[in-house]
Amino acid sequence: MEPRIQYARTSDGVSIACAEAGEGRPFVTLAPPTAAHVELVWQMFPFLQTLAQKFRVIWLDARGCGLSDRKVPDFSMEAMVRDVEAVVSRMGDVSFVLAAWGQAIPIAVTYTTAHPDRVSHLILSDGFSSFSDFMQAAPYRALTSLLEMNDLLLFTETTANVLWAHTNPAFARRFAELMRASADLDAVQSLWKAMENWDVIGLLSRVTAPTLVVSNKSSRLFTTAMAQRTAAGIPGARLALIDDVTYSSFPELVTEFVYGSKASEISLPSGTAVILFADIVDSTALTERLGDAAFRAKARDLDSALRTVIRDHAGTAIEGKLLGDGVLAVFTSARQAIEAALACGAAGGLAGLPLHLGLHAGDVIREDNNVYGGAVNIASRISGLSAPGEVLVSETVRSLARTSAGVRFEDRGEQSLKGVGEKVRVWAVGRREG
Repeated sequence: MEPRIQYARTSDGVSIACAEAGEGRPFVTLAPPTAAHVELVWQMFPFLQTLAQKFRVIWLDARGCGLSDRKVPDFSMEAMVRDVEAVVSRMGDVSFVLAAWGQAIPIAVTYTTAHPDRVSHLILSDGFSSFSDFMQAAPYRALTSLLEMNDLLLFTETTANVLWAHTNPAFARRFAELMRASADLDAVQSLWKAMENWDVIGLLSRVTAPTLVVSNKSSRLFTTAMAQRTAAGIPGARLALIDDVTYSSFPELVTEFVYGSKASEISLPSGTAVILFADIVDSTALTERLGDAAFRAKARDLDSALRTVIRDHAGTAIEGKLLGDGVLAVFTSARQAIEAALACGAAGGLAGLPLHLGLHAGDVIREDNNVYGGAVNIASRISGLSAPGEVLVSETVRSLARTSAGVRFEDRGEQSLKGVGEKVRVWAVGRREG
């Protein structure tokens, strides 16, 4: 699934880049203006790809940022709201879920109170509704000093490190790169100055849409106290605390909020899907060696890690399938399924519980939050053929993903699978060297 990037024109003549992916209920997301780039955000945050399996996800670059018009003079709140109005007008007269992060929260609140009939649900993550709260934070004062020194590199690196480096240094480096791609120094300085007037604390009581306020406990820039003040000001708002720098748990959280059901219970892929099956190598011998309690504890920890990997790669883990019985997941992308399988293999190795891993693509039948069918059986049988930590795929999966960057396939020939009439050609997957 690749996003469709287009442009909308605001009432004051600014071209706004917007992208969308998926089908179904519209879900509009507003990134912090200084970390908004419709192409790079899609690549950096896999949770958008997961959301696109449940919603028609739409995101945009604010004026002066990303792929939108860069040279603009006006960053007032009225101007920022015009950007949102231009993009959502393309959808027609329909309501949508509106989600905002960081400094985009005041923009979302302002739009929602101006257009209460358009926003069915409001989700506000890791930001402020009162600029005075943000201004009093020590990181804000330090970052402002860096901008006054005209040092964009140090500003972006420091922002990313303040936010995420203490929990995920690699993610922090990528976030700093995203910020530098999103806006030049002049735009960041103008936006930073304009934010001084972005105070919507007085508008919170006028929000009528069901609202979820999310606070990431890992964030040092946007504190839980800021989230609490926002939630307290909106009638009936719900506060959710997470500890997840990549927001991999976000789709499950918001799907339950919007639909009243867990994500795994909504539109689980039926018809053709890519199926991943993983099983611990020789679990019986491991149980005897470690003891039942120790093995089960390690298996539960690995099961949790694998489900995180699956979510991060836009897959859906099937509930009720636990290690020992097998981890089963479905994907809409062969490339993402292969990447997930390789990451699962690495996780199993680190945990000291190597995995058999197999992938096949075909028709599945959905029933009671599970999937069935011959394709599931083939994926299971292929996984049983794999060496510890090895990923084997069927010819069908290889054909779908053979142009995937960074992946090579080694022919293992046609194999007889128990319960399958015809032989199946399988391939071992590995990272392409160089």
